[in-house]
Order: sequence, then C-alpha cells, then structure tokens
Amino acid sequence: MSDTPPAKVEFAEKSLIVRVDLTVAADVAAIDTVVERILALTRDMGCAKGKEFEIETSIREALANAIVHGCKGNPEKTVGVSVACDESRGMVIVVRDPGAGFDPSKLPSPVTGKQLYAESGRGIYLINQLMDEVRIRRSGGTEIWMRKS
Repeated sequence: MSDTPPAKVEFAEKSLIVRVDLTVAADVAAIDTVVERILALTRDMGCAKGKEFEIETSIREALANAIVHGCKGNPEKTVGVSVACDESRGMVIVVRDPGAGFDPSKLPSPVTGKQLYAESGRGIYLINQLMDEVRIRRSGGTEIWMRKS
C-alpha cells in the first residue's frame, strides 16, 4: 500500500465483461444493496467464480470505512464505487470517498497487543489478506484500489 498513484490498470476495455460505476449516499444501510448488486452482476458474468467471499468482504469493509471514516457518517456525502472485470485478469474494485485520508503504515496491527480485543480496526487488514493487490491513494479524497485474480 502506498500514497502514490496506482499504476495504470492493465485491463483492456474491449475485454471487460462487467463495468459498474455507482455513486452511493454515505449511509451504512446502503452497503448491502450495493454489495448484492455488484455480486449479482459478477456472478451472472462468471468473473468472480470461487472468489465471492473475498470480494464481498473486501467491498463491505471498504464501503464501511469510506462511509464511517471518509464521510464521517454524513448521508449528504457520497461514496463512489467502480468495478471492472476481465475473465483472464480478474477483478478491480475502486472505492472513493471525500475524506482527508490516512497513512496505512500508521494503522496498528489488529493481530497484536490490545488491538486483539478491539471491536473495530480490522477492515484494511482484512482487505489486504483477502485481495491480491491493494493500493490506497489520496487525490481530492481517498481511493482504495483492490484487485482479485
């Protein structure tokens, strides 16, 4: 993970099976609907076969972080979600929020010390464990790029 812009996504637009761009009100009640919509589309096209758990959990965590931290729970703010799928290269998911961002290297490890008993603070850790590639970028807000092959 880094603050530097992610490398150009190596997906050829002509080979994309699914391309979804959504703007969602910053309301945690919207998470289920967004996740189900994305999973239904990817399932129908077969691009998340066998990876549904990892993708679902990562999208849920990224959306929750964007809503709670990036938008400070303000439903007047919005979160953007983009998903691209290519059968041979996998899936790229980008979640954007208007927040000031954070330094991922400053996050305490949720698997050591007092954090083991914390009720929150595992989202970024889980995303990093479940996805093949994760990048966090600040650019007029915060973006988390996640890739699963």
